[in-house]
Amino acid sequence: MKSYIAALVVFFFIWCYIGKAAKGEGLGASFIFGDSMVDAGNNNYFPTLSKANIPPNGIDFKASGGNPTGRFTNGRTICDIVGEELGQPNYAVPFLAPNSTGKAILHGVNYASGAGGILNASGRIYVNRLGLDIQVDYFNITRKQIDSLLGPSKARDFIMKTSIFSVTIGANDFLNNYLLPVVSIGSRITKSPDAFVNDMITHFSGQLIRLYQLDARKIVIANLGPIGCIPYQKTLYQSNEDECVELPNKLALQYNAKLKDLLTELNENLPGATFVLANAYDLLSDIITNYENYGFTTSSKACCGNGGQYAGIIPCGPTSSLCSDHSSHVFWDPYHPSEATNLIIAKKLLDGDTKIISPMNLRQLRDL
Repeated sequence: MKSYIAALVVFFFIWCYIGKAAKGEGLGASFIFGDSMVDAGNNNYFPTLSKANIPPNGIDFKASGGNPTGRFTNGRTICDIVGEELGQPNYAVPFLAPNSTGKAILHGVNYASGAGGILNASGRIYVNRLGLDIQVDYFNITRKQIDSLLGPSKARDFIMKTSIFSVTIGANDFLNNYLLPVVSIGSRITKSPDAFVNDMITHFSGQLIRLYQLDARKIVIANLGPIGCIPYQKTLYQSNEDECVELPNKLALQYNAKLKDLLTELNENLPGATFVLANAYDLLSDIITNYENYGFTTSSKACCGNGGQYAGIIPCGPTSSLCSDHSSHVFWDPYHPSEATNLIIAKKLLDGDTKIISPMNLRQLRDL
């Protein structure tokens, strides 16, 4: 009798959840792919040098009481904030977390991994990470679980009509692969920037088509930000405060141009798909250049880090120098934005015009 009642409760929850999503009352589910910009803790669950489950990371994350969760920032990621704004009652659970089972996955799942890239070789200096190929493999597992929870027909509708997929990846393919000091010199000699970018785009196209074949239809892709402006690069190349490193930014723009063409092609050739391009490069460039207008005191120095003029060499940890006002810095650590920056970016992606996010913003995509 108890098992019958328990089954009835789960059945009732699922049907209420489907009904709510179908009526447009909030997001059905959020499926998040990417790197440390949006990792919510997957790297906590395997040995890797890319970890953020140490203080003071998470110091301003209210949901954990200020304890580290594996997010590479002081508070919420962009995806956390977007999920809240779109009506998601819970944060997407990390795929590798023990609680990523049962009805919890109907709120969404996060597959992102610090040091992960489009190419499988990217981030290898950190030993272990989940590249995008593996992340899509993991979504295939989730896809089957949703079939079991909802039944194949309802599951397909739930994923295709009410769920949003986001992919934030590519920086490690440059920073921790092609541009990696010493380690990557051989690959730069044998492969031109054009050839490397083409490899990335070809591989990424295959990965996005795989997601489409698994019923993803509303898909948001972030282009690369100005990776030559992060504290790590500026410290490494001893840039002036108002300067960025030219080559990484040039490569990012080269990749972004080809990414834009790819998404146009996919929108034309994959029936029912809506690929949305989030213009992270221009968004973050504006914040970095005009940081005072946004209420920041610096866009060069990491709030948490050590090494060099911009605290940009050693990642954030218990022995790092820490700024007193975490919301005063554009960057939390040598690589990643602070929650204050993430909040600005998220709000622009939610409600911005087509210069920021095209062909529609995230609220419009949810209601599509």
